[in-house]
Amino acid sequence: MDRETAKKLTAAERARVLAETRAEAQTCQRCDLWRTRRQVVFGEGYPDAAIMLMGEGPGDTEDREGHPFVGRAGKLLDRTLAAAGLARERLWVTNLVRSRPCSLVNGVLRNRAPRAGEVAACRIWRDAELNLVLPRLVVCLGAVPASYLIHKDFKINAERGQLFAVDDVRYLATFHPAYILRLTGAAYDRVLALFEADLRLAAEAAGQ
Repeated sequence: MDRETAKKLTAAERARVLAETRAEAQTCQRCDLWRTRRQVVFGEGYPDAAIMLMGEGPGDTEDREGHPFVGRAGKLLDRTLAAAGLARERLWVTNLVRSRPCSLVNGVLRNRAPRAGEVAACRIWRDAELNLVLPRLVVCLGAVPASYLIHKDFKINAERGQLFAVDDVRYLATFHPAYILRLTGAAYDRVLALFEADLRLAAEAAGQ
């Protein structure tokens, strides 16, 4: 459903179509990620959310449990959202792709960034979520979603925390919590503080 058609629906009607779209996505085989996934991890949260959070793709925990951002990065995200005054249950949380992007390394499946063809194949579900939730602001978690949704040469350190408008949608990018978890000491504290500040700005920009 396109954005203009969705705008004519009530919130309840959009939520119903969103649920139908989620059910349809469960059997998606638009790219080869279906061969290694356990299940599709569709977005979830408040279907009339003012803020949508967009990550890269499900990790191993998300692939196992069927929900976005429920692993270690998700726990950090939840804590930082709370510190920024945002309630996760009032947001919509999703990813560029809805099947886990992974590669076989020494006999073990390892997470990786989604490839361009995988992102393109999953656009039908991403557009559906954007058009049916109709968020006031999309927060890109990391440079990967920002490079697809804001502009292709996005630099997270130089452009995070700024507001962008693309095709009638406003965007803000910040660090991915998985990146923050790889830091230690003063670097961890500094980037976590910036992450929280960006989420506070997102709340303000979306009127939360």
